[in-house]
Amino acid sequence: MAGGGNDGAFMARALELSRQHLGLTGTNPSVGCVVVRNGEIVGEAVTAVGGRPHAETQALEIAGARAEGADVYVTLEPCSHYGHTPPCANALVAAKVARVVVCLTDPDPRVAGRGLSILRDAGISVEQGLMQEEGRRALAGYLTRQTKNRPHVTLKLAVSADGMLGRRGEEVTITGPEVKQAVFRLRAESDAILVGIGTVLSDDPELTVRIPGLEDRSPIRIVMDRKLQIPVTSKLVQTARQVPVIVLVGEQAASDETLAEKREQLREAGVEIVHCRDLASLLRTLAERGLSSLMVEGGAVVARAFLDAGLVDRIILSEGVVTVGVGGLESPVTASDMPREFTLIRSSELGRDRLFEYERSS
Repeated sequence: MAGGGNDGAFMARALELSRQHLGLTGTNPSVGCVVVRNGEIVGEAVTAVGGRPHAETQALEIAGARAEGADVYVTLEPCSHYGHTPPCANALVAAKVARVVVCLTDPDPRVAGRGLSILRDAGISVEQGLMQEEGRRALAGYLTRQTKNRPHVTLKLAVSADGMLGRRGEEVTITGPEVKQAVFRLRAESDAILVGIGTVLSDDPELTVRIPGLEDRSPIRIVMDRKLQIPVTSKLVQTARQVPVIVLVGEQAASDETLAEKREQLREAGVEIVHCRDLASLLRTLAERGLSSLMVEGGAVVARAFLDAGLVDRIILSEGVVTVGVGGLESPVTASDMPREFTLIRSSELGRDRLFEYERSS
């Protein structure tokens, strides 16, 4: 065994690679692959931006002749179907690797064990299930879209010391710059971000990634705006040509003649207007567009709607030291009052604030 007792370390490296292109690989999963010969990494790669080429073919190309007899660590079962490129399982066979260690099998019905069978039939040793829990988190978006036909939904909330999200019609800064940077990184890993119209009217946010070098990783921005109240002068509308904006409206706002001029102004600015019946149909539509991860960022009403519909998979809760007081908007969840179906998986201190991450456990 070329990998020997270092299997965990090499798979951890593959998972680290996979996270680098979260939100950038289109409908394909962001997979990490590491090729190891005699305990040394001789090739490694992550699925390319846009989804091709795949991680395995890139890593094998880097390894070259050194791939023969090597161990390969990959975060998701190598593909077995012919699409725009030949199957990665076949490429591994052709490279004459000795052993393939797989974190997760692929739920895509075109693969679903077939990739592993190709490897075994060629005499390659196959092991699966190493670091599955970490793998499921790294590939949560892809797995949710494949198994539930919707994006993986992360609810992000910033809660004051007295359990408030802010004050109606007024922008209130609850957490510090360290949390803001963490939120930007979360946005960079998401395919889309969603807020309610209340957040737009009170904060006029941009909802972009403002980290040097990562500006081009801003996700699609979605606004739930049943009555089409979004101002044409808002930052979202004014930047819609640079980063896509989708406004979700009710049936009346989609056809009301008194709003015809505003709908046209928004479309001319680059905004897409979509009639939305309910959250479940919205998520199905996003999945059909190939979006695997959605970050719900704004508003007590929107947060409560997703929670009540059972459509939240993960909660990122930042807790500030600021007190909002009388007139505050109460958060639907706090660290001391979390729905029982969510389990705390990690917490950390960021400056003066605390950050909690919960996963749905049922």
